[in-house]
Amino acid sequence: MNLKHTFFTCAVTMLLLLSPNTSWAANQLDSVRIWAAPESTRVVFDLTQAPRYDSFSLTGPHRLVVDIQDAGSKINLDKIANNSSIIKKIRFSTPPKKGMLRLVMDLTKPVKSSLFTLPPTAPYGNRLVVDLEDAAGGSSNVQQSVSRSANQSSRNIIVAIDAGHGGEDPGSIGPSGMHEKRVVLEIAKRLARKVDSTPGMRAVMTRSGDYFVNLNKRSELARNSKADLLISIHADAFTSPQPRGASVWVLSMRRANSEIGRWLEQKEKHSELLGGAGEIIQNSDSEQYLAMTLLDMSMNSSMAISHSVAGDILRDLDSITHLHKRKPESASFAVLKSPDIPSILVETGFISNPGEERLLSNGNHQEKLANAIYKGVLRYFENNPPADTLMAKTTNSSNTKHNVQRGESLSIIAQRYRVSVSSLKQANNLKSDVVRIGQTLVIPRA
Repeated sequence: MNLKHTFFTCAVTMLLLLSPNTSWAANQLDSVRIWAAPESTRVVFDLTQAPRYDSFSLTGPHRLVVDIQDAGSKINLDKIANNSSIIKKIRFSTPPKKGMLRLVMDLTKPVKSSLFTLPPTAPYGNRLVVDLEDAAGGSSNVQQSVSRSANQSSRNIIVAIDAGHGGEDPGSIGPSGMHEKRVVLEIAKRLARKVDSTPGMRAVMTRSGDYFVNLNKRSELARNSKADLLISIHADAFTSPQPRGASVWVLSMRRANSEIGRWLEQKEKHSELLGGAGEIIQNSDSEQYLAMTLLDMSMNSSMAISHSVAGDILRDLDSITHLHKRKPESASFAVLKSPDIPSILVETGFISNPGEERLLSNGNHQEKLANAIYKGVLRYFENNPPADTLMAKTTNSSNTKHNVQRGESLSIIAQRYRVSVSSLKQANNLKSDVVRIGQTLVIPRA
């Protein structure tokens, strides 16, 4: 009987050793998460230890094979949620040697893959991340959002809206477990609907669901959509629960200068940034100073517009929430770095503050925040519409006009229409405060 028992034990042990997903290994695969974006997919393997891994691709059919050394798993891959258009399924396969865990991704098309590890960061542990992107590229949904009016003579103002974090990156986490990525996506969607409902304006979103978009890709999506403005929406956090309030950030001058240097080194980007002039400059090293001048002018213009829009938004945020910073602040946030696109980052409040976490998760407050951001953006573009836009055409044709009467001064007229004297002078190209009876003045929008 003892011999039979010993034989049975040995047989079971051998079966475990031969199993392709042995669970006794030092490193355990605890779960698999699939984050699908419109044109890419991120797969995250959660492990108990930092993995040692290798990968290779196969064709006929298309597959990506991932081998993890000294690993095992008990999970059922058939129950993994999968909404990816790139991945058919993920399955275990027999490894080439004992102690290895082999995972196979059956794919719908050829892909470009990128694999890297991430250390434990709450709420996650050790991770192996696999990013898959359509090898053929394909047109972006964002690019298709650029549109013109019916007669093609005027275009829409394009506002790129970036909901921070997403997918594997939850952003900051509030005291009750609220994830920043979810809050800011809701606010971004509300803002996009308001922009889209405005004649002469269109919104494009860098992400429309719970998936991560590379920081460089966010700026690229905005550029491909020919955005007039990029707004990145976030929720702040601190190590203590006391700080609260909203703030608006623009790119720091130090980061701006370093970005100009980086763009100058990438000559293939000159044409993209500078139009036809770039084609000439990139072929002549002796004319790099001209590229620097043009890029510097582009960056200065973008930063001036960013600062102005930021100020307008703060005015409206001040009416619906506490402000942590009453003036636009500058920082080196990566999403703000494009020299050719005015860009701002809105911190809608401190999710680490219990009171503000409750507000940020409230739909009514999200709507107020979205409306405040929208009003600030709309006010700026109504007063400063790009010349080739439908809003510029509409604004110019619908300006209020005033005939100066006896006893009226520029300050009295400005007060009557609730505009500043300086805006009146600018709208009418006036060099002084002197007006004459019978003179017709264009009244800018308040």
